[in-house]
Formats: sequence, C-alpha cells, structure tokens
Amino acid sequence: MVRKIVQFDKNKVLREKAQKVPLEDIGAKKIKSVIQDMKIALKRELDGVAIAAPQIGVALRIFVVSGRAFAVMKGEDEIEDKYPDMVFINPVIQKISRKKIEIDEGCLSVRGKYGKVRRAEKTTVSAYDENGNKFTYGASGLLSQIFQHETDHLEGVLFIDKAKSLEEI
Repeated sequence: MVRKIVQFDKNKVLREKAQKVPLEDIGAKKIKSVIQDMKIALKRELDGVAIAAPQIGVALRIFVVSGRAFAVMKGEDEIEDKYPDMVFINPVIQKISRKKIEIDEGCLSVRGKYGKVRRAEKTTVSAYDENGNKFTYGASGLLSQIFQHETDHLEGVLFIDKAKSLEEI
C-alpha cells in the first residue's frame, strides 16, 4: 500500500516534530518501506523535487531529494532518470550562510499556494543514507533551499509559516 501525500489542513503529523530514526533501524524493513513509499509518492508528482516522511504521514526524520533536483541544478532535462534520488536520514544542518535570498516556494502538502521565503544561500547538511553511512553534503541554490524546506518539515514547520506574498494558484 503506497501512502498518499498528506495535506496541511487534513493531517496533524505535518505540525509535529518528527522522531529520530534509531541507527540500528536504518536497514530494517519498516524504514526501507517508508523510504520506498516516499520515493514512489515523489515520483508521481511531476513538480516535486523533495519529500519529507511527515508528508506521507510518518513522523520520522527522513527526507528524499529527487534526482530531478540534481538535473535542474545542472541545467539538464529533468524528465530523464539520470540522477538517483538521495536519502537523508536524521539530517542536521551543520552550516548555513549568512547571506539570505528571497525565493519562490511551494509544497506538495500545501497544494495551490506559493510565496516568497527568505532562505540561506548555502547550506551544509550531515545525515545517514539508507545503508546507514554518515555523509555531509554542501549545497547552494535549489538544493540549499530544499535542505532548509525539508528540515523545516521535520520540525513541524511549513513554508506558509515563513512566506511573504502568499498566493493561491
């Protein structure tokens, strides 16, 4: 059973602080199943570039960045599955640039609303991959925005809490 993406006005899990995944559980069937459900839900959304576990109703500290986001960052065709999805388990923002940019944002759990959000231009995140290996990833532009947006989800914060000039489209 693949989970659907939950909407902010219908599910309180989006407002809860997600729980850390115990390191010994990372390879477990339950966690693999959650990650698979996240990847499937994300792939179904043609405008989606990332998803956090709370968005499928699971209050765990996991997010997945679509391979599409990496294609967009490289200025390539995002329709092809050239880049793999990247899994972040128990992500922690390690560094954030002082320089902020105002950027357009939307969310798969807040359909139809868009607004400008102030985000750090650069972000460094440390996390575990789906095999339990710790890694650190630094990013700017779209990936930096994604890291901040998805980490907010894990804290129960939605972009509409921070957005200016919120519009319904």
